[in-house]
Amino acid sequence: MGVEAGNNEIGFPAAGAATGLTTADEWRSVLAAFSHIVLVANSDAVDIGSLQQQFPSSALFIFFNKVYKVLDRPFHGHSLLISRGQPRGANIVYRGEVGDVVKFFPKEYFLGIMNIRLGREEKLNPAADFQGAPTGHLDLVGFCSDFYTEGKTPTSGFAMALWLSDLKLPGAIVLAGFSAKRSEKWRVVSVHDWTFEQTFLRLFARLGKIVIHGGVSLNPYIRLAERFCEVPPAEIALAAAEVLTERLGNTDAEVDKLISLTNVIRSTDNFLRHLRPKFLKRKPKGTPGEPKEG
Repeated sequence: MGVEAGNNEIGFPAAGAATGLTTADEWRSVLAAFSHIVLVANSDAVDIGSLQQQFPSSALFIFFNKVYKVLDRPFHGHSLLISRGQPRGANIVYRGEVGDVVKFFPKEYFLGIMNIRLGREEKLNPAADFQGAPTGHLDLVGFCSDFYTEGKTPTSGFAMALWLSDLKLPGAIVLAGFSAKRSEKWRVVSVHDWTFEQTFLRLFARLGKIVIHGGVSLNPYIRLAERFCEVPPAEIALAAAEVLTERLGNTDAEVDKLISLTNVIRSTDNFLRHLRPKFLKRKPKGTPGEPKEG
């Protein structure tokens, strides 16, 4: 089921409207024109074709950094690209990938690039570094520092979801693909507190501040509180948080090490599989010339 369109009486900003924007008020004046702000995570859970069909043409889709990992063709819809600064600047700049990324956004739909930073060690790039793409900036240093886990840094998607919520835009803020799940394609790096972020985002969704695409499954701890009414919900939440924090905190770094160590093994395995002679490749059941079992 698609998401119903909201009212849009302002009209859409012109292509390239991100150029020169730096303040929250300036960004709000542009973003307020859209009925939905859809943040698209770089995730295996994203089917961009299906996702776009569920929203009206008045929706704005926000992408992050290396969009060629979720897009395989130009995206014909209102779009904005978030490019986060690193100590060396935006990674699509210092890796020479600006052209590879921007080519997915036709100029007539593309608001431009929002170059952001969240930490003091992160560096914003001058607009000229983005090879002529319309570029604005947003300095969010300290934005999450008063509540985020000490020693960790927020993900760009998490920070943008909260920042957009603070703008109190008329349109709905929708998170798509924010699963925080590992896969062979995507790592969940341990510099972020994924458990905290998922908890925070689900609370925001239950408060109606954001919408999680696909919905939020019923929390089993709610059923636990209903069954054992003598246990205060706050105690259940604290106990669960203690257990999860301890378990996940101890495993995150180790799992990332294992994924990194097996990258070479997986690459070698895939390479060797392509080299196997055809007569060594097992035919699927039911292939002509091969009797079915049973």
